[in-house]
Amino acid sequence: MTALGIDIGGSSVKLALLRGGECLSTAQGNRYRLPDRAALISSIRSAFAQLAVDRIDACGLCAPGLVNPHSTVVERSVNIPDLVGASLTDLVTQAITFSGRLSIITDVHAAAHDFWIREHLSGRLLSIALGTGVGACVLDDGVPLRISGLSSGHFGQMDVGLTDLPLPTGPDGGLGGLEGYVGLRALESRFGPDLSRVNLGALDPALRALAKAIRIAHAIYRPDHIRIAGGVGLVIARSMGELDRLVREGLTSLAKSGWTLGSAADPFAAARGAARIAAGGDDK
Repeated sequence: MTALGIDIGGSSVKLALLRGGECLSTAQGNRYRLPDRAALISSIRSAFAQLAVDRIDACGLCAPGLVNPHSTVVERSVNIPDLVGASLTDLVTQAITFSGRLSIITDVHAAAHDFWIREHLSGRLLSIALGTGVGACVLDDGVPLRISGLSSGHFGQMDVGLTDLPLPTGPDGGLGGLEGYVGLRALESRFGPDLSRVNLGALDPALRALAKAIRIAHAIYRPDHIRIAGGVGLVIARSMGELDRLVREGLTSLAKSGWTLGSAADPFAAARGAARIAAGGDDK
């Protein structure tokens, strides 16, 4: 079976092509900001052309927002507001030639699934997706933990306010939320649009806020493994040693012994995971 994973992010589209569980190729569209539907269709189409494949048996799509549970219509999309009211099925079929079953998955669940399969993990995994938005998914032996709708909790809106600094206002309007420190827009406002050479030190507010969120997560979720994905996750990966030390110093005894911290090596974890879930016929 040939499966395609499509991750419509807040700043670009990522695609992954899998066959028999093996990732054959990946592609990324041009960066955008607040695109309309026509721009998204064009981005998916151009990225798909890079894959040089003529048949897709299954397709998994990372939903860019809240989707109606009885259809594929987007009801809310903060980072791509023009998608509200759009059918994701129509969006995909206008971009690529595909008539099979479309599986709709959250990007953070898809990324968590990719970590789970690729690393042969066991126990409880907390996957944190850092991009334009911030989200998290908990997998218990591969099964997602649901707390609010399809999510394991609104991780990006967790109040991690650093009291020695002015509190940022997050996209949700809350003060001191994690996304206000480590979301893409927060980092771009500090460093500009090019984050390719940004290295966050141990005293950086973004790294401190993320460490605080992970420390809270140890008390709530008690994960065996923590993995970080997404475009901003690749920036954080350059400071993984500092982040690990910030989390471990004085960490609650509730944290499981032997827990591990890691990150994705590329921006395609969610796209690969979406393809894997679609190929397995399970979008739950």
